[in-house]
Amino acid sequence: MPLFLLVILAAVQGITEFLPISSSGHLVLVREFANGVGEGGPGRPPAEELILDVAVHVGTLGAVLLYFWREVAQMVGGGLQLLAGRVTPGGRLALQVVLATVPIVIVGFFAKDLILGWFRSVAVIAWATIGFGVLLWIADRYGRRSRTLDRLQNHEAIVIGLAQVIALIPGTSRSGITMTAACFLGYERTDGARFSMLLSIPTILGAGMLSGLDLYQSGNAAIGREAIVGAVLAFAAALAAISFLMAWLRHAGYTPFVLYRLVLGAGLLAWVYL
Repeated sequence: MPLFLLVILAAVQGITEFLPISSSGHLVLVREFANGVGEGGPGRPPAEELILDVAVHVGTLGAVLLYFWREVAQMVGGGLQLLAGRVTPGGRLALQVVLATVPIVIVGFFAKDLILGWFRSVAVIAWATIGFGVLLWIADRYGRRSRTLDRLQNHEAIVIGLAQVIALIPGTSRSGITMTAACFLGYERTDGARFSMLLSIPTILGAGMLSGLDLYQSGNAAIGREAIVGAVLAFAAALAAISFLMAWLRHAGYTPFVLYRLVLGAGLLAWVYL
């Protein structure tokens, strides 16, 4: 893969992973563009492309771990205490992240082939970008925004986890749909975003481990080097994006992201149908 394309892929992943505009959808679009201009390289199996996708996801994992290191430490400590029978705020949050992760693990395992196939079409991305962007605006506009993360209930964590399953469709946005669910449940924007980002940790970690095994079994050193470069670049871009989003949500809402999704989706529909 050309270096400039790898840089674009990593930057797009890092910037869009935690913004409610769909990272996976943008990655598919970058590849469509690259193939259109003849820079996509020889046809690669979907599994190899997925390895690069997950490599840059791992870079974003490092960014979220660094930015939310206090919450992560609290969850780890609380999880250990929970195993010993003592319930703490950190342990409760760790349990809720696990509960919210179970649905996407189950559905993702059984729907992997479908995700790599039809769901990665540009038409699906376009409609999902628009539809779930409108849904985010409705949730942001009419959500109560009166609750904080320490009041999150286990069944609400499961609801957010079920919403995350929809993000297996490229264009939906994992962060966007989970933030949408948190808004509908009445949580503050920053608290909903914080849970969304903490929820990304087991999801990205699991995907990274599986694709890391695929990478090892392939024995392709070139892919390994590309994965390392992509992960480092995605880490830097993701850390900047997280810092920006959390600062923005302290004073404003999701409207700019919704408008971006509408413009992007309309452009994609024009590309597909015209």
